[in-house]
Amino acid sequence: MVTTPDSPTRDRAVDEGYAKGLGNRQVQMIAMGGAIGVGLFLGVGGRMAQAGPALVISYLLCGVAAFFVMRALGELVVHRPVAGSFVEYAREFIGPWAGFAVGWLYFLNWAGSGIAEITAAGIYVGKWFPHFPQWLTALICLVALLVVNLLSVKLFGELEFWFSVIKVLAIVCFLVVGVWLVLTGAGVAGTTAGPHNLVDHGGFMPTGLPVVLMSMQGVMFAYASIEMVGIAAGETRDPGKVMPRAINGVVWRIAVFYLGAVVLLAMVLPWTAYSGEQSPFVTVFSSIGIPWAGDVMNFVVLTAALSSCNSGLYSTGRILRSLARRGEAPAFTERMNSRRAPYGAVLFTGAVFLVGVVLNYVVPKDAFDIATSIASLGIIATWAALLVAQARLRRRALHGELVRPSYRMPGSPWTNRVVLAFLVLIVVLAAFSDETAVRASFYAVPVVLLALAVGWWAVRSRASRPRAGAGQSET
Repeated sequence: MVTTPDSPTRDRAVDEGYAKGLGNRQVQMIAMGGAIGVGLFLGVGGRMAQAGPALVISYLLCGVAAFFVMRALGELVVHRPVAGSFVEYAREFIGPWAGFAVGWLYFLNWAGSGIAEITAAGIYVGKWFPHFPQWLTALICLVALLVVNLLSVKLFGELEFWFSVIKVLAIVCFLVVGVWLVLTGAGVAGTTAGPHNLVDHGGFMPTGLPVVLMSMQGVMFAYASIEMVGIAAGETRDPGKVMPRAINGVVWRIAVFYLGAVVLLAMVLPWTAYSGEQSPFVTVFSSIGIPWAGDVMNFVVLTAALSSCNSGLYSTGRILRSLARRGEAPAFTERMNSRRAPYGAVLFTGAVFLVGVVLNYVVPKDAFDIATSIASLGIIATWAALLVAQARLRRRALHGELVRPSYRMPGSPWTNRVVLAFLVLIVVLAAFSDETAVRASFYAVPVVLLALAVGWWAVRSRASRPRAGAGQSET
């Protein structure tokens, strides 16, 4: 591992109080837990119903962008593994204001993502108990996950490991069943599975290219959270060896799981069979004639939602504490309990997630779309900051200020520029969307920028280097 000369002291201050409780097995699955979430298990259905089989183009383009972002993150992590992750890299290579902005933008991402996850949990439970209030399911799930995150990082790692095992096995099962249905031309819900479904129902792009392009913001939400493996660096044993392995694993699994799943969904059933009211995987398994198959898959997608929300509480807890240690977040969020969990930041995040419970009470049908639009804005900004930080790292290495790690982002700096332009395009396209929630996210950009500017102006006088010895073992 290569570091800047003063980084060991700085890293110890940022990571102070955390337990090094995560090994390779858990980090690999935390990475997968972030990579496979409700954006795939629920969001694909609604987007397939809008864009048709050509949705795979959106997943391919966004997947390529995700690949380069992950490699940029990998280079930064190997350069300096630290619990603050994006916040610390933005601060080191862009400036103190960027660390503040990235931290709160990532929090915005997870505020939306967490709300989307507990909303999805309510939708899934509604399949079995249609009269049970969706908001109450969301509240029960949130409380349960708060307890897990407050107990210990080891318990979190174990729970996330098994959540992720269930998700991965479910996706593998679907891929195997989907391939078999397509190869045998099996009858599914009165239709025949096969490649012909890609073009038979209005063509490969039945609703036009603009709809496919407009779907990319929602697809970005599906890829959101793959970057959270970087946050685990500060609580990982031997991060210089574990992190590159985990990041490489996420990249190839994304290609297989996301693109493979979307293509098979489009071939097993006509695109018109899907909707945003139910997971497309539940739709497929409920249509193959096995009575319990749909229920099993519904259980799987429920654990996927819980897993992703669990990851969100974990990651934002670490990011908020990193900000608080510099005076850039409420002092309460810096506190650690006797089990070395940042309980202040976790509870703060949980309080924000309660907004999702309210949304599920007031507008249950729109809660998911509103939440994903908010989350997409935050993740685009976070990814952009990672690309800029990696480019600055490369520039400083060229000037002899530091030694660039051997694990590098391919094609930098040109790939940085292309992916940044792609991210800007996604934000601009949101202004032309027919969906109110998506369009609103574009017009929210100046509001968010103004809020960040005011926030930085308010805290910059007291913002400082991380304070050693503060906020530990407080109960």
